[in-house]
Amino acid sequence: MKTIDTLYIDGAYTAPHGSDMFDLHNPATGEVIGQVRLGDEVDARAAIAAAKRAFPSFSKSTKAQRVAWLSAMAAAIELRSEELNDAIVMEYGAPSARSAFMVGHAVSVLRDAARTLESYDFTRMIGTAAVTMEPLGVVGIITPWNSDAGFICGKLAMVIASGSTAVVKPSEMSALQTQVVIDALHDAGLPAGVWNVVNGLGATVGAELSINPDIAKISFTGSTVTGRAILRAAAETFKRVTLELGGKSPMVVLDDADFAEAMPFVLEAGFMNSGQACIAATRVLVPAERLIEFEQAIVRAAEGFPSGDPHDPQTVIGPMVSQKQWDRVQSYIIKGEAEGARLIVGGAGLPAGQDRGWFVRPTIFSDVRNDMTIARDEIFGPVLTLIPYGTEAEAITIANDTDYGLHAYVAGTDLDRARRVANQLVAGRVLINGAPMEPLAPFGGFKQSGIGREGGVFGLEAYLEPRAVMG
Repeated sequence: MKTIDTLYIDGAYTAPHGSDMFDLHNPATGEVIGQVRLGDEVDARAAIAAAKRAFPSFSKSTKAQRVAWLSAMAAAIELRSEELNDAIVMEYGAPSARSAFMVGHAVSVLRDAARTLESYDFTRMIGTAAVTMEPLGVVGIITPWNSDAGFICGKLAMVIASGSTAVVKPSEMSALQTQVVIDALHDAGLPAGVWNVVNGLGATVGAELSINPDIAKISFTGSTVTGRAILRAAAETFKRVTLELGGKSPMVVLDDADFAEAMPFVLEAGFMNSGQACIAATRVLVPAERLIEFEQAIVRAAEGFPSGDPHDPQTVIGPMVSQKQWDRVQSYIIKGEAEGARLIVGGAGLPAGQDRGWFVRPTIFSDVRNDMTIARDEIFGPVLTLIPYGTEAEAITIANDTDYGLHAYVAGTDLDRARRVANQLVAGRVLINGAPMEPLAPFGGFKQSGIGREGGVFGLEAYLEPRAVMG
């Protein structure tokens, strides 16, 4: 049992004013493995005040200084890679391949920010006006539990690059991972108050960040429901917002696709991060005339995506993060069958051989209509829906018939055709045939998948305001 009973405010480990304790669990067993003492509104205000004091000096730091700090942050995280990996597996249940990616991502986003900053010009001439890009002030960062270190480091990296300061409210469910990040970044030696971390609930610490007039911007990743509440609260003081919210991403399998080649792409995109990913391709659009062939192929291929012990190198899908999340996923599986979808892989209950933990059987439904609940709601678990379509135009219509627009995917052998389809999908990013992610490209969504973009120049400018001087 590990107890975390400090916050990080003004460059120091600080005892919280809040006194509530929150249990931390191992999702592979359901057992309590630690506790975190939660901060409250008083702690949030203290962190905001520290960041506000640090801003005037930090905003005047040079680009070279900030590049050096970002590089030091990346190196500090990298030095604690093994410790962070252990925390991710223990507290989140990520399989070993995924946890290694998560650790690497936390390092790479800091280095990507340094690379972006090095080549960014904060001053430009537009006609007779000298336009400078100015840091915003104190930024409130609110992060989710499905990639704790990556989200903290990614958002904080751009805040630091911009010359602003920050208060981070991470998910209370990820306190072990957060503590490793805090310890590492403390060693990086940034000026006191530039970054602060307050463990706490959204209803207290998150709410204070959203309404406090000394917060200039909120950067939030999480559910669309919570994002909507933050947007309302932030409007009172005209805070800038970046909201990266939910998704229900389509995987458009074109009728010329080679299923043997496409299937790893389909399943890896659908089951990524144990299905607990906002960009997961959970709506698989399949040409109706090849549906039976596709079903046979995906049933065979799904055998290579077992759910089980995250320490087992053969495991691809780990447990859900909490009992609440497990219950949510089970309810959607039951609802899918009740609505008339045809179950071809998995189903409700624990996987064979598991008698504890929050494991879900990888589940695939076929003959799904796009108006079914399982095709509309973000389930956030390893549940895929196969939706048959007739023509290419119909596939595009179905793909875009969603409240979300975060990611989309296209599989097909004719690359020109695949690009043509990709260009008609309403999504912030579209991947064709398993192309690698470009970390410097903008990341964010259309419609109810959010507001704004992260990553690269677009992500940096989300923390800057232009000022024009003429004469």
